[in-house]
Amino acid sequence: MTGPAVTTDVLRSFLAAFNAHDLDAIMAFFTEDCVFEMPRGPAPGGRRLVGLEEVREGIRSRLEGIPDVRYEDDRHWVCGDRGVSEWTIRGTLRGGEPIEVRGCDLFAFSGGRISRKDSYWKIVD
Repeated sequence: MTGPAVTTDVLRSFLAAFNAHDLDAIMAFFTEDCVFEMPRGPAPGGRRLVGLEEVREGIRSRLEGIPDVRYEDDRHWVCGDRGVSEWTIRGTLRGGEPIEVRGCDLFAFSGGRISRKDSYWKIVD
């Protein structure tokens, strides 16, 4: 990895940007050629978004779908150019249903930024 090393403080700041619902701040953490693999989608790996424009739209839609979303109970690890964040999402879906989901993100870093975010959610039945 070239550039500054990503630390757990960076991952905490990334989550804080999500909790602030600040799309510009969130996107500042990503590389231009970033990939976001969403927890749901048409394939076993979820919906795959590539590049800043697609990733921005996917995150915007997440924030709109759960307008009061909060990421809490978080823990973070970084090892070289890889990282992990665990968290609990709490909020209310647009239809009024509450949501509380435990999940994690697996990260790859390049040049001090996030090049890949692969999200996993526990499904509550």
